Amino acid sequence: MATIGGQLGLAYAFVEREVALSKRYWAWELVWLVYGVVTSLSVAYIGLAAPTIAGGVADPAAVSRFVLYLLVGTITWRFLGLIFEQMGETIAWERWEGTIEYTFMAPVPRLTHLVGMCGATLVRALGFSVAILAAVTLFVPVDLSHADIAAALVLLATGAVAFIGLAIGSAVFPLLWTEKGLQMAYIVQAVVLLVSGVYYPTSVLPVWMQALSVVSPATYVIRGMRAALLDGADVAAVWPDLWPALLVGAISIPVGLRVFLWAERHAKRTGRLKRSG
Repeated sequence: MATIGGQLGLAYAFVEREVALSKRYWAWELVWLVYGVVTSLSVAYIGLAAPTIAGGVADPAAVSRFVLYLLVGTITWRFLGLIFEQMGETIAWERWEGTIEYTFMAPVPRLTHLVGMCGATLVRALGFSVAILAAVTLFVPVDLSHADIAAALVLLATGAVAFIGLAIGSAVFPLLWTEKGLQMAYIVQAVVLLVSGVYYPTSVLPVWMQALSVVSPATYVIRGMRAALLDGADVAAVWPDLWPALLVGAISIPVGLRVFLWAERHAKRTGRLKRSG
């Protein structure tokens, strides 16, 4: 128990470091928060303007449902996307701060390091998502009277676990390719965004893109979130979307960790743990 407690203490140290970095770069945190709010509002206003753009008159209830449909996808993706981005940028941040050599040569188990980073990432993503939702509700009426909040929280937790595995895997790119690795991680994120049905049902995608959507945990999380928040589906009702996301998480986390550890050993052998590059 002392060993486990000690490792948790080391992991928490990485959480504290991320909090300190957020305070240091608070202006950038504000920028990304405003960007998230503005993006979500823009999507909501597209939904409100849809009848006018289409040249027809729509039922107000249908418009309200469409707006909520878009907002659920947007804010859920913002939560998952923040997890992906921050974990994917783990190596880049270490390099920018000039601490990559110290962090990766320190006598701290890599699992402990990544657990701490995951904890900090989840706190940041949850805080941003709640703040964005609160800000959006000030401008756009959101009806959550039929929502099943418990099912939504279970789906978010499941999606977070699944995306942590994918994000750890994507952090390999900047570890192996010091100059263009982070851009490659962003490309992966963009593809996941395209095929996961954030703004539309995946059924409208070409067949080959629908095949990609099957392996994206965001597809199931967003679809389940819409069922829970729009139709009041409980945990049992969203199980068909819940278990595939759980399966992806169960596979992606150990695979992502194994790939990351291999990439770390390779980087150390080839001298890629440098402060610039």
